[in-house]
Amino acid sequence: MRPSIRPTLQGLSRLFGRKPDDIVVRASDRWEVAPGGAVYVKPALMLSNQIERIRGAEFATVAEVVRDFRGGFDVPQNPTMGYAFRKALVLDGVLYAGAATRHLRPRAGRRPLGMVRRVAGRSAFYESWVGNRWFGNWLSDDCLTYRLAEGAGVPMATLPAKGHQPDYERRLGMAATRAGAVLFDELVVFDDVPHNDHKRRRADDLRRRLVGHDRSGHCGVFLLRGTTGDRRVLGNERQVAEHLAARHGFRVLDPSNATLEEIVDACAGAQVVAGVEGSHLVHGLVMMPAKARALVIQPPSRAVVALKLLTDRQGQDYSVVVGTGGDDVFYADTDEIDRTLDLA
Repeated sequence: MRPSIRPTLQGLSRLFGRKPDDIVVRASDRWEVAPGGAVYVKPALMLSNQIERIRGAEFATVAEVVRDFRGGFDVPQNPTMGYAFRKALVLDGVLYAGAATRHLRPRAGRRPLGMVRRVAGRSAFYESWVGNRWFGNWLSDDCLTYRLAEGAGVPMATLPAKGHQPDYERRLGMAATRAGAVLFDELVVFDDVPHNDHKRRRADDLRRRLVGHDRSGHCGVFLLRGTTGDRRVLGNERQVAEHLAARHGFRVLDPSNATLEEIVDACAGAQVVAGVEGSHLVHGLVMMPAKARALVIQPPSRAVVALKLLTDRQGQDYSVVVGTGGDDVFYADTDEIDRTLDLA
């Protein structure tokens, strides 16, 4: 173990009003992992009165959300990039390269002076801030970046696996080393945000690893959200689920109380993965067949297109039903859901 003063220096820079650069500016080497390209943004399958209900959005403006729901255009995608560093440091969820930093998660505390251990050889980080914040991003993005990391060095992460993550890691053959306070001889990180063809193929591979052999198809699955995650409660969620089960033969599953095998059985052959917008739907989106579609029930005050980025990348259809009601509790019309399903 040895002391590191980099967190202290970085803190002094902030004190004097200088925002640290991202670590990529200190890379000793950089390379293109995969070329860029373009993703076609498909028009969402929705009834004509849905857009007018959107009064608020998250992670984008209402205009940007509406644009992506309407679709019909291509979005350029950057190349996937790799960056190598010598003598990079990770301490309390922050990567340091010289005076530059990248936060992978909120700090557990403030450490003006940190004790670190040295790791020889080449290591590669695959986790991200958003993946540590939202389970859906971990499954849909960080698990794909892991495939780049395992080919570049020893895969590294800072947070221990929790919830369904240990089961996913075993099923996907992921064997990460957890690092709390480490000085790396050589470290690799990736810019793996672009939804280019290489990432799409890695998503196809992830599905094959999770699903295995072809599963028998069925009408669809409704994944219950309940009160998990950020607050957006569908007040008649149970009624919607029971309606879809009775009228359309949907399976109904609460992922928070299910094993991974139960989730795979319910989602792998589903022609429609339906539910309230949120990370829990990603269980289904990463497993559903290539020609399946998502049906996402959106709160009127918090419309989000994050899941549509995944279906657009994979060339799959995305249906949206915008509910009515307040900011915390809203309701969906089962007749509108039926008519939206008929739009296929």
